Amino acid sequence: MHKEQQSFIRKYIFSTDHKVIGFQYTIVGLFMALVGGYLAYVFRYNLAFPGESIPFFGDALDPKTYNGFVTYHGAIMFFWVAMPILLAGFGNLLIPLMVGTDDMAFPTVNMLSFWIFFLSTVVLLISLFLPSGPFDGGWTIYPPLSADGYHVKPSFPASIATGGTLFLLALALEFTSMIMGGINFIVTTIAKRTQGMTLFRLPIFVWFQNIAALIFMVSVGPVVAGAVMLLLDRTVGTGFFDPARGGDPILWQHLFWFFGHPEVYVILLPALGIIGEIIPTFSRKPLFGYRMMIYLVLVAAFLSVIVWAHHQFVAGIDPRMGTFFSVGTILISVPFAGVILSLIATMFQGKIRFTTAMCFATGMVAAFLVGGLTGIFLGSDVFDIYAHDTYFVVAHFHYTVFPIAILASLAGIYYWFPKFTGKQLNETLGKIHFWLTFIFFNLFAFPLFFLGLAGQHRRIANYEVFDYLAQEPFTTLRVIATIGVIGIWIAQFVFLWNLIKTLRSKEVAERNPWNATTLEWAADSPPPHGNWQTPPVVYRWAYEYSPENQTKDFIPQYVQE
Repeated sequence: MHKEQQSFIRKYIFSTDHKVIGFQYTIVGLFMALVGGYLAYVFRYNLAFPGESIPFFGDALDPKTYNGFVTYHGAIMFFWVAMPILLAGFGNLLIPLMVGTDDMAFPTVNMLSFWIFFLSTVVLLISLFLPSGPFDGGWTIYPPLSADGYHVKPSFPASIATGGTLFLLALALEFTSMIMGGINFIVTTIAKRTQGMTLFRLPIFVWFQNIAALIFMVSVGPVVAGAVMLLLDRTVGTGFFDPARGGDPILWQHLFWFFGHPEVYVILLPALGIIGEIIPTFSRKPLFGYRMMIYLVLVAAFLSVIVWAHHQFVAGIDPRMGTFFSVGTILISVPFAGVILSLIATMFQGKIRFTTAMCFATGMVAAFLVGGLTGIFLGSDVFDIYAHDTYFVVAHFHYTVFPIAILASLAGIYYWFPKFTGKQLNETLGKIHFWLTFIFFNLFAFPLFFLGLAGQHRRIANYEVFDYLAQEPFTTLRVIATIGVIGIWIAQFVFLWNLIKTLRSKEVAERNPWNATTLEWAADSPPPHGNWQTPPVVYRWAYEYSPENQTKDFIPQYVQE
């Protein structure tokens, strides 16, 4: 049903409409992607051409600023881009529509969750521009690097206004926001489903979003506690992580990675959910192994919270425990291999239509496979001792996170853009955008495997100080990787032009331009506040494509036949 008219501020700023809140998360996430991408360009250029001035920035980076930019790039892309866009943005936009309800279960809490997230973004950006320089302790915030020197501590008021303290505070605020959003997702899905929407009629996106929210809420507690402890260490002189006062810096690693490793799956599952909606639509086939995928992901969710210490193979872990975490890490590849194979099987012998959304979806699967396969190597404690903290890890991590955070997000934007704006992005520009992004990403990330195997370690601003790494072909590989980063940037201007061109156009998209089957396509485009004039009724599961003895090759969930 439609709801009463609201003022501009209430409707678009302090809104309780899940769609507006989803747009707010997505817009802030895209802005932060520009910030994180700019930082990547600056420090990659510094690596490729050490000592030279950097176009659109200034002088070459000193080691402290270099490590600060690397720290903020990692944190921004993970916590302020992937999470707000994939988990909060798409989750807010789609879950109520896909389950057939008017809004989230707790609209005011939903609004508050965004503004806490927005506050975290402001605090983070302030910490980046402090006169003392950006926090340079690494995005994993390991003490004693993150403690600003336990024995040379500023006075209490001054210690609060430091980059590291504000960085930790921003993280704590961001995690609080996501907890509130996760509760909303789960309660909305369980309690507000429309008539006929049983659990196994839910779209795979809704399942994966809710499992991601559950993983997040199970794992986030220790890192929030650790952040508070580290804040107290920095400001009031406690010594939770200071060995001189009975503390243990390794404790932080356990608290961080107990959350940090499941967090990869918190952003992976919404991405796979997006892909799981797009591939059946453009293959004109039912989603292969729907129930099996749900069960596999539930198994992976359990495994994700018991394999955290594979990040600590070189931190003095008992070899017997190293074997346990190594085996667990390799086992977690099995359920996700099943999910990827199900997506590939959905495409097998399908009537595939390579729209821009489908290109980004299949590109995400292809690139993510490289990340998954190289992760098996790093899951071995023997290999990890050699590769740890090298650019092999950087390459693996980017082949894991870039397809999730960027390719899957763009696939979702191109797919659902007509639903939420009433207009359809240009397909020619979209495919140019895809190919430039995909090619330049591989040009950037793939050379890093070779640099890592050659022994190039992270967090070093100038490799000319190492005779071996200052020689060919390693200098050339660093230049190639930097060209890849610049190319990724150029590709996004094609996307920006496509957005501007489409939004200025007077052409109106069809309500269901892709002939998709899930419930959100039954709503008006764009959906009004309240979503439905009459609550929809669901009659079938979500992927009724190419049914036998039917004139159409799809039957939507809301059609009774």
